[in-house]
Order: sequence, then C-alpha cells, then structure tokens
Amino acid sequence: MEALQRKAPEYLALLTARNDEEFDAALDVLLAQAIAGLEANSRNFAGLGEVGLTGVLAMALSIPGLTVTQEANSNGHVDMTIVADHSYPMRKRLGEAKIYDGPQKHFDGLEQLLVRYTTGREGRGLLIAYFLSQNIAGLVDRLRERMDEELPLQQQGATIDHPIRWSFLSKHLHSCGEALAVEHVACNLHPGRNSNNSTQI
Repeated sequence: MEALQRKAPEYLALLTARNDEEFDAALDVLLAQAIAGLEANSRNFAGLGEVGLTGVLAMALSIPGLTVTQEANSNGHVDMTIVADHSYPMRKRLGEAKIYDGPQKHFDGLEQLLVRYTTGREGRGLLIAYFLSQNIAGLVDRLRERMDEELPLQQQGATIDHPIRWSFLSKHLHSCGEALAVEHVACNLHPGRNSNNSTQI
C-alpha cells in the first residue's frame, strides 16, 4: 500500500473512494492527464474524427480497476462509458464527445447525454469538446455565456468553474426528478500553426 501510495496515488484514490465526490475528484486527475496527452500529440491525431479521438481518450483512461468502453448501450450507443470495477454502490459515468462547432452543437451533445442516454442512476455526466480552432479560452467563455443566458436542458443556475483548465460544471433537472451535474471538458487540439485567422463561432 505504501508503494502504491508513492507510485500511483491517483490509482489508489480511485480504488478507495468512499463516495461520489471522492471518485469524481480522483477520476478528474486521470482525465486531466489524458486530455493533456491528447493535446501534446494533437498533430499526430490530426486525421482522427470524434470516434478516433474518443478511442485514444478511452485508452488513456483505462487502468486496472477502471473499465472504459466506447459505444456501449444505454438507451443508445453512448460515446464513452466509465465503470469502476467491483464497486458497490456502482460508480458509472457516461460521456459524450463532440468536435466543437458552436454552442448549438454543444447543446445537442448535452441533450443526447441527458435525455437519451442518462437514466439518472449514473453519476456526474461528461461532455468532451474537441476544439480544432484557436482561441479556446474565448470560445469556452462564450459557450458559458450562452448556457447561462439560455439555461438549456433545464439548467439549474449558472455554470461553475472546474479545476481542469477551460472546463466547467452545470446542473440540469433530469426526468428522474433530480438535478444532475455535467462536467464540460474542453480539449485544445488546434495544430498551433501561425495564423492571423481565428474561427469565431
């Protein structure tokens, strides 16, 4: 246990989580590392679409004790399903991924996640946005402004900050009768070419 604590503290935190909050915090550490890996290799992944990028992300998140699958069935084929093995109560997260193409497409992904796939029994939802355009910070700020103005999918109040850079949380009233949290994580896959043209969406 001491060696595991020294060499893989995130893994130990994930396995020993006593509640959803501790599990989410441990999973976020792994997610942040996986997102950073995608960003660091953005040129190598330039030919991949949503499915391919999500496959890379799923592999990066897969560790002993955590099963991550693509296109598993949950009232349809959800992009990514994350399950803690041998956990009671069940710790399961559903994730939808989109190449960012403006707030409306993001809202569409949010609707898929909350209306089509989520039963209410799962924990916090995950919506990954792959940004191919430059100015990710400005685009995320504008997305949050739109969400806080329009309150899509019965959003409960304003979005709140998240520790992962360019990411945030929202809560939405679900058909199960509870307000469910969704984690919106932005991944910067802009190739970094010198250009004066910025896509403004």
